[in-house]
Amino acid sequence: MLTYAQAGVDERKAQKALRSIISLARKTFRFRRGKIGEPVEDIGHYAALMDFGDFYLAMTTDGVGTKILVAEAVGKFDTIGIDMVAMNVNDLICVGAEPIALVDYLAVRDPNDKIFREIAKGLYEGAKQSGIAIVGGETAVMPDLINGFDLAGTAIGIVGKEKVITGNKIKPGDVVIGIESSGIHSNGLTLARKLLIPKYGLEYEFEGKTLWEHLLEPTRIYVKPILELLEKVEVKGLAHITGGGLLNLKRLTKYGFSLEMPPIRGIFKLIYENGVPLEEMFKVFNMGIGFVVIVSQGEKEETLQILNNYYLSYEIGKVIKKPKIKIENYKIMF
Repeated sequence: MLTYAQAGVDERKAQKALRSIISLARKTFRFRRGKIGEPVEDIGHYAALMDFGDFYLAMTTDGVGTKILVAEAVGKFDTIGIDMVAMNVNDLICVGAEPIALVDYLAVRDPNDKIFREIAKGLYEGAKQSGIAIVGGETAVMPDLINGFDLAGTAIGIVGKEKVITGNKIKPGDVVIGIESSGIHSNGLTLARKLLIPKYGLEYEFEGKTLWEHLLEPTRIYVKPILELLEKVEVKGLAHITGGGLLNLKRLTKYGFSLEMPPIRGIFKLIYENGVPLEEMFKVFNMGIGFVVIVSQGEKEETLQILNNYYLSYEIGKVIKKPKIKIENYKIMF
């Protein structure tokens, strides 16, 4: 049996350590009070929002994480750029923002032209899928600090003030729709790597692909279906299911959720069968649902029609009054 904390990633410890930084960061908001770009304190859950008069500028930052170690192990670098873009733009759309630009940060031990070209391919593909421009970046060569490389980015988007999605309109009885993930995405890789690679090796084959192919499957980018949906349907809540699994839903509302999740399959099934507790699985991984949309009952059919033009999407539950997440078909509540 292995948990995320035992694998080296203790989310509770990290959150506790971050409190002092977050508290101090909030105090800096006063430096922009009454000026263009004043931070908005009470809204914004996946992305920070700043007041630019007629609209909000949304901003987020994220990286690829230890998925990079898998890429290094097999010498395949042409998809991790997609992951970095995806982790940022999928967060921006959760507040209703259209992603518009991104800057990347690549820290390396030793510059390598071939690896840089491969990373650039992924960045371009991610930008193409999400409709953003990569307007700049920074490459840092730090042989004394970095062993290998790290890739992260910061993205911005815009949203009209009347169109921002806060989750404040969510109420019991609303429908929860899940959009299928492409696999593990870019979360929980530390747990997956430490559990599976020593036992099976990266060339282990299951369900038609090697283990490394499952682990490196690029994070799905949900920008196009969500932007179309926002034009045609009154969306009440949007959640990118990343690190923390279904706990991400708690960012949206004071209410809870009653869910029926899909069968455990693919990479998730292999991880579960090798000893990760079921509740831990749903707290760490996306478990086949990479993005969640919350709408009223009356908007359900049109929402499903639009989303299914892009990716497999289906109703997975409803909003409930009790502030708990209940996974009914697995008898889990947290």
